[in-house]
Amino acid sequence: MSTYLLDTSIVSVPLWEKPDPALMGRLEAVWTECAIPSPVWHELTYGWCRLPRGRRRSRIQTYLSDVIQASFPILPYDEAAAAWHGRERARLDSIGRPAPFVDAQIAAVAAVHQMVLVTANPRDFKNFEGLRVENWSGSTRSTSSDKTR
Repeated sequence: MSTYLLDTSIVSVPLWEKPDPALMGRLEAVWTECAIPSPVWHELTYGWCRLPRGRRRSRIQTYLSDVIQASFPILPYDEAAAAWHGRERARLDSIGRPAPFVDAQIAAVAAVHQMVLVTANPRDFKNFEGLRVENWSGSTRSTSSDKTR
């Protein structure tokens, strides 16, 4: 069973010209414990498909198929995730802190699978309850508090 759910901000790091060494080391150490949520797969596919045909697009396509799909299970945004998302969306709206829809979908998949969400953008996920978030990037690596109901 996977322990870590990777956000788009983490999955895309190996494509950088100079990937974050701390993050790459952490990924290499625990890659067998990682998965990605289907909304992240959507973001990656959408981003790749929007690129003009050429070297960069081919390189990203190869990375997505040969590394991401081959290495990580892709967990669905299913009925349980949709229900969690609906409850959290209503709660956040009621306190004046609405969240971007896709971030909430990603959070929902992590929450229902009781996984740690790994992101380089922990602020995007700070208001969700019942979600564990870690930032593995460089010197700012930290763990958010686990807000459970």
